Amino acid sequence: MTTATAAPALSRTAAALRRLYLVRFVFAIGWALVMLTTANHLGPLAATLLVLYPLFDVAAAVVDARASRSTGSAALLYANIAVSLLAAAGLAVAASSGIPAVLRVWGAWAVVAGLIQLVVGITRRGMGGQWPMILSGGISVLAGGSFIAGASADAPTLVNAIGYAVPGAVFFLISALRLGRTAKGN
Repeated sequence: MTTATAAPALSRTAAALRRLYLVRFVFAIGWALVMLTTANHLGPLAATLLVLYPLFDVAAAVVDARASRSTGSAALLYANIAVSLLAAAGLAVAASSGIPAVLRVWGAWAVVAGLIQLVVGITRRGMGGQWPMILSGGISVLAGGSFIAGASADAPTLVNAIGYAVPGAVFFLISALRLGRTAKGN
């Protein structure tokens, strides 16, 4: 690809990712608000929301992989799809065992997905707007470890999952705003 054709392709990719990140921001904030109403016990609504979150991540990774074919990070995004599908299935099963089991699965997913997000962010550095993704991936790894540790607490709660979604949403918003310049071809 020549430099003359690379710029419009990069601009299109950035625009698609910007839209995706804005959708991810809105979803995560909405999810957190609804989850807040049910986070104190693991009922059917909480279980559904917990499974829905990684399934939304799957859909977003599919869109991201299609938009990012030229960035070389599609293989990592496909790995994220597989990990998130496994997490959704694991959360569906864990929900019948209680909050500690859910926190362990959620934590394992956060660690692995965070590592993938960290690597994707690093490999896209030339596009701009990826430092929030790099930070978010690192925080996800740390948060995942805290979920796994929190599963052993005397009274584990799902409230921390909300605390995980909100900063992630903010990082997606920041990434979307930073990608705006690249999307415009500047």
